[in-house]
Amino acid sequence: MASNIVPETLYEALFKRRGGISESDLAKADPFVREALSQNKHDGLLLAVRARWVALAITAVLVLALDFSWESLYYVAAVAVFALLGWAQLRAGSVAKSRRELFLLFLDLVLITLVMLVPNPLRDDPWPTAFQYHLIEFGYFYIFLAAATLAYSWRTLIAFGVWTAAIWLISLGLVVAFGSQVPELTDRVQQAFAGYDELSRLLDPNQPLIPDRIQEVVVLAIVAGILALNGRRNSRLVFQQANVARERANLARHFPPTIVDQMAEQDQPLGDVRSQDVAVMFVDIVGFTRLAEQREPHETVALLRQFHARLEAKVFEYNGTLDKFLGDGLMATFGTPAPSPHDAANALSCGRAILADMAAWNEARQQAGEVPIRVSVGVHYGPVVLGDIGSERRLEYAVLGDTVNVASRLEALTRNLGCGMVASDKLVQAVRHDNDADPDDLLTGFKPGGPQSLRGRAKPMEVWKV
Repeated sequence: MASNIVPETLYEALFKRRGGISESDLAKADPFVREALSQNKHDGLLLAVRARWVALAITAVLVLALDFSWESLYYVAAVAVFALLGWAQLRAGSVAKSRRELFLLFLDLVLITLVMLVPNPLRDDPWPTAFQYHLIEFGYFYIFLAAATLAYSWRTLIAFGVWTAAIWLISLGLVVAFGSQVPELTDRVQQAFAGYDELSRLLDPNQPLIPDRIQEVVVLAIVAGILALNGRRNSRLVFQQANVARERANLARHFPPTIVDQMAEQDQPLGDVRSQDVAVMFVDIVGFTRLAEQREPHETVALLRQFHARLEAKVFEYNGTLDKFLGDGLMATFGTPAPSPHDAANALSCGRAILADMAAWNEARQQAGEVPIRVSVGVHYGPVVLGDIGSERRLEYAVLGDTVNVASRLEALTRNLGCGMVASDKLVQAVRHDNDADPDDLLTGFKPGGPQSLRGRAKPMEVWKV
């Protein structure tokens, strides 16, 4: 029999897997990816808003320290509006594409452009609109860009650069076309710096210095592009980490959590074909067909889910590997992927625990007026072959060999012997050779079943029953 435990080596399953779907699609479908991206986005937004508030507080103090006047209150009010926008972005943040979030980011850029280019309305003396370029500091855009790298995707960073360039150049065009001028200031500058044409141009209050404005947005766009590339690398890292969590969860469906942790730390392939001694267990519901006939389909499925959950808990409790569910039963192995001296004892303990758990469950079911469930358990210990089987397009991690077949036959033998569990003599002997086990306690209630003929085997096998 083969088990679909893991489709590739552990290293590939945990660290190399590449899905064929996009990150956004997987984020919608996969809860681990969605949770990881959501947490990353929330943490980034929270950090970005806090950084924004600290930067704005420093800016407000700096403005008041350099020019403590009524005019400076205009810029302090603008700082308060930017702080409020940061809070709104924190509330609107989401992993999925959000138009509201993008609008708030766009509003940031428009507002900072207006604050820079529109003369302070609290100032009494008018001056040329182009003179604003001589007073402002374009570097404030980099504060917002730096904050955006903490919270937004690499695509949004590219949009930040494009939007900034577009808004800045459109504003430049409006200043050139419609900005107010004071011509006599140009005349006075030219008279004062006669013979120094370049210096006159740079100091002329009516000059918007178009080449410098273009250079500003080009440099910012380049920086935004570089940061976007780094953001893309970081998002891929988050995506890969989420995939690791997803793969670990998939492995945890088959292995106990402690075994999953050990496999992740060892980082060794599972796909190497090898042979080792393993304890194999089969569990089945006796008379399940008749039981299912008396129930509605949804009731049967609900019963199986409860049954499987109880079995799974016991298998993992005793360090077993859940090989597969078999309709109304399961196959479990003890000693995969890594063997231990206690595999036989763990298998026997697990079998006894399953019978005890079923007895307690049946008592509760009878009190509730439900039909009791009888289970049968077969356990054998011996060599198996482990490794990947299948084609290049689909692989299954298989547990193969006569030991698997014998364990299945022992489970079926419980009907003839009228018992709950049948264990092979080889498994019992392995338990007795376990120095850390208490064979007298584990074998309490077991009786020799004598030599039994099993289908597919030429010689009878000594078995034990309980």
